[in-house]
Amino acid sequence: MSLEERAQAPAGSPLLEVEGLTKHFPVRGGFFGRARGAVRAVDGVSLKLMSGETLGLVGESGSGKTTLGRLILRLIEPTAGKVRFGGEDVLALDKARLRAKRREMQIIFQDPYASLNPRMQVGDIVGEALVIHKIASGRERRERVVELLRTVGLGPEALNRYAHEFSGGQRQRIGIARALAVIPRFIVADEPVSALDVSIQAQILNLLLDLQERFGLTYLFISHDLRVVEHVSDRVAVMYLGKIVELAPRESLYKRPLHPYTLALLSAIPLPDPRRRKQRIILEGDIPSPIHPPPGCAFHTRCPYVQSRCREEEPVWREILPGHFAACHFAPEVGHHTPSS
Repeated sequence: MSLEERAQAPAGSPLLEVEGLTKHFPVRGGFFGRARGAVRAVDGVSLKLMSGETLGLVGESGSGKTTLGRLILRLIEPTAGKVRFGGEDVLALDKARLRAKRREMQIIFQDPYASLNPRMQVGDIVGEALVIHKIASGRERRERVVELLRTVGLGPEALNRYAHEFSGGQRQRIGIARALAVIPRFIVADEPVSALDVSIQAQILNLLLDLQERFGLTYLFISHDLRVVEHVSDRVAVMYLGKIVELAPRESLYKRPLHPYTLALLSAIPLPDPRRRKQRIILEGDIPSPIHPPPGCAFHTRCPYVQSRCREEEPVWREILPGHFAACHFAPEVGHHTPSS
């Protein structure tokens, strides 16, 4: 099935289901290297992606966003949890079946230079997966690579050039072409524009949106930039210390955030007009250690609305508004504190 044929398939059905996904990295020490604890990089995440949608995943550095994306693709083996893709248990697949499944699940990396082999020509970089998955070879492979390069805005003259001969934006286009080569259904876009100039970011974002509309792609879009996420996402998940603390449709989350962490992140978005002022919420300190997370609500050590209950009792994940979930004891009250511009 081609990308165009896949785009004509009915949208709106569940494509990806994640339940209780957990990754704890052991911390070893001492003479014998015994485990003395664990870094809770991802701690019991559950979410669903519908076919054809974009779920934005935001949070500070160290919140576990990239680890979650790689766990879903099984680039990292989880400690616990389930990942179902198209109704199939990804974690139960053997190596051969997992390789076949990876035709449908691809990734675009953050650094468009480090992710490209400097010793390979662009034609080989983009066409390598076509050979590995026995999709095309010889002249057909070359023709498909040229078509892919044109799809992302590059010409056939790029075939015999190397990655260092291209700008950052062009390198990311090559990375996108490589991801598209195996006709995927789902793509993890891991900070795909954070390493690019602002003017180039818009071009790459528009390209991703055009490709989604044309080929019916589903994205998990990982970013720390909430303004970028607002531009591309249908729903937004906010991650803190390995957990999802809020999940909502884009309009609902940006209009009325219900978790104080989301509120603080949104208050930090700069306004383009210097004459306008926004009430900023300054978070004290850094994200706590994922080796020894705080008791109760993990955010209570930095929360401006903290109360005694937050220090003792972990908040329950609940639906507060239609389709709008949050893990906060006082979420409805927090929603009334949305900063005005």
